[in-house]
Amino acid sequence: MTPEPPARKAGSHPHLPRRSVLLGAAAGGVLLAEAARAQSGSPPANPQQPGGQGMGPQQTPQLAGPQSNPAQAGPGLPDAGWEPENPRTAGPIAPGRGSQLTGKVAIVTGAARGIGRAIAVEMAANGADIAALDICGAVSPASNAVPATPEELAETERQVRGLGRRCLTIKADIRDIAALRAAADRVEHEFGKIDIVVANAAIQRWKPLLEMDDADWRDVIDNNLNGTANTIRALAPKLVARRSGRIIVLSSMQGKHGTKDASSYSASKWGILGLMKSAAMELGQYGITVNAVIPGLVDTALTRYTKRYTEVIGETHADPPENPTPQQAWESRLPQVPLKVGWLRPEDISPAAVFLASDAAAMVTGAEYEVTAGDSAHDM
Repeated sequence: MTPEPPARKAGSHPHLPRRSVLLGAAAGGVLLAEAARAQSGSPPANPQQPGGQGMGPQQTPQLAGPQSNPAQAGPGLPDAGWEPENPRTAGPIAPGRGSQLTGKVAIVTGAARGIGRAIAVEMAANGADIAALDICGAVSPASNAVPATPEELAETERQVRGLGRRCLTIKADIRDIAALRAAADRVEHEFGKIDIVVANAAIQRWKPLLEMDDADWRDVIDNNLNGTANTIRALAPKLVARRSGRIIVLSSMQGKHGTKDASSYSASKWGILGLMKSAAMELGQYGITVNAVIPGLVDTALTRYTKRYTEVIGETHADPPENPTPQQAWESRLPQVPLKVGWLRPEDISPAAVFLASDAAAMVTGAEYEVTAGDSAHDM
């Protein structure tokens, strides 16, 4: 036999906590008391005076700030006309505000080729003058890609100047913070300011964790993570002095999940996301935004070699060929990529960086922008 539920006390509610019911009853009592006074012609009770029925002075803190204009207040909204004084904002809607970089100066690391070159040229195409920085040589034996060359950096300069923009090329190692500080001074002297910093330079090593030499771990972390931190630490003071600027770091989808046989690269790119979010919290007070662009697989020197093709095919096939062709790698990815491309081009990535550098992104900071042809759809 099912027992009868206990009888509810008068004034109780079967679903609301007792505190909510009591607060509701108290509020109702105040309204009834005010209605009775209105009918009798008595003045309303003053909550600031002893004996008033409203909340006491300790319960109604007064907010500091300019007084509201009663003429602008809406019904029941005494502060509807108040506006903050000189708020930070992305500004009014205007053509090109999400891409126009006229009058801006950007410094891009890893600018000799690939994504770095694409970002430098894309920013120049939208009006920015460019400082293109690259080591133009071997970074470490712990890098599978062929090193960038001085000739490739010169080609970046040629393309920027071909768009009618100024370009300063700098050969420097992002692991050397003194060299980066000297580069910052040189760019400021040459162009008068720095508005945009793009930390892009990176290397990649494909080797199982338990087979790594010390350099396979240390050098990838030192270049990718420490080098990105060095770039921010060396260049952000120039932005702080002007109380304005954009910092864009390049992470990777391999920093959003584990990567078999490339743990040092994944760890470095995951660390960059934590660095970006922390820098955003620290630098926001100076009007500086810090964001990350997260590319999927891109057609760069870090993709175009046999070991990378093997790893790509190994993501979906248990026994990949020893020496696969680019076509085999491309076709192996098509079924799992929503936009049906094996990899993206560098110029597919660069428009996101331009947006994050633009006036339209003034209120975007601490954010991750994924450009992956749909790989992002597989993530939580």
